Amino acid sequence: MTQNSNYHLLLMYKFGLVVFLGIAVCLFDTQQVRAVDEYDQEPINYHSAEINDVIVDLQKKINDGTVVLEHDEKNGYLRSVLKHLNVPVSSQVLVFSKTSLQQAHISPRQPRAMYFNDDVYIGWVQNSDLMEISSVDPKKGAIFYSLEHHKKTKPLFVRHTGRCLLCHGSSHTRNVPGHLVRSVYPDTSGMPLFGAGTFLTDHSSPLKERWGGWYVTGTHGKQTHMGNMLVRDKYRPDQFDAAAGANVTDLSDYFRTEKYPTGYSDIVALMVLEHQSQMHNKLTLSNYQGQLALRDQKILNKLDKIPAEEERASTKRRFEHAAEAVVKYMLFTDEIKLTDTVRGTSGYTKDFESLGPFDRQGRTLRKLDLKTRLFKYPCSFLIYSKGFEGIPQNVKVRVYRRLFEILTGEDQSEEYDHLTQADRKNIYEILRDTKPDLPKYWK
Repeated sequence: MTQNSNYHLLLMYKFGLVVFLGIAVCLFDTQQVRAVDEYDQEPINYHSAEINDVIVDLQKKINDGTVVLEHDEKNGYLRSVLKHLNVPVSSQVLVFSKTSLQQAHISPRQPRAMYFNDDVYIGWVQNSDLMEISSVDPKKGAIFYSLEHHKKTKPLFVRHTGRCLLCHGSSHTRNVPGHLVRSVYPDTSGMPLFGAGTFLTDHSSPLKERWGGWYVTGTHGKQTHMGNMLVRDKYRPDQFDAAAGANVTDLSDYFRTEKYPTGYSDIVALMVLEHQSQMHNKLTLSNYQGQLALRDQKILNKLDKIPAEEERASTKRRFEHAAEAVVKYMLFTDEIKLTDTVRGTSGYTKDFESLGPFDRQGRTLRKLDLKTRLFKYPCSFLIYSKGFEGIPQNVKVRVYRRLFEILTGEDQSEEYDHLTQADRKNIYEILRDTKPDLPKYWK
């Protein structure tokens, strides 16, 4: 290991890439060690295989001079990295709980900022030497990097493994390298009261359990959440006035917002973040399951002296199981219902919806509803992502088949009865127009 890599490893331990999306606590147990070991088996090879993500692409452009990252004294390389990775500033969300080893720099008066798009998550902390980055590789899942804020001729993104996976490869991420959003009970310093419990949140979580330790800007009617609030009585952590932190649109009374690229922590961005973090994990898990199923089939078929590609009954079941898990989450089977309209503050809604793609009628899966549910057309926009494109073809064809059966009404099972006939028709038509790799029977 080089002196430079040793230095960056030390920085990783010091500044806490162990914790990225508001995760609470890591326990070094045998289950996590076993999961980490499994990443390195054939054909996954998480630590040694070539990576194909947006950070690798950006680093190549920096190295050959195609891209020059601009540095400023206030935010370091943050704004330039967001620009070159096409991450909107409006995606900013702020977490003030001390749920990172960078906790010395994080507090309710100095929250940690996060930014994201479909392919990458960026973490920025005031007065820190490092920017944290987590990208999505189509085959490997979450890949973790850091970037020093100190000005250099050619900045270097340094990949990190090891300790990162103790949290980001645990049961919270479905035991694959992944992402998560957690809600905690923070005391007045921002320290989580772990004894009170924590919540892993996604689109199925009641709003009343979300965003503890986070700032939240936006309106949401009579619905309440845990954001913007501190626990004053550690013996009664759940006895706080949730209404006092509700419908906040200006954070300037909480901290100095001018130190950040934007003064918001948009509620809509938080809701999209929660959905996509777990959708990414579902896709990575199905990818791993598919790759391992193909590997095992090849070994068994060789022993039985039959063609390697001949699908065994056991392999078929593994493919179907992997596909069904993706479809259920992708179609929001367990999404909670909103009881009041949600509105953001940062312009993220407009930025997000404008990305498309759009069908012939101008519809897109990115169209937000925010009245009774998150999306107007409840099918995950990550069906267009690199993570989805990377899943094995044997799994993907089953995802498409199941989507076809559900959206055409062939499957009327109870778990999909939240989809109205209009929902199914709209989603079917949007996908038909915007997914060129759909099987012929979709046309």
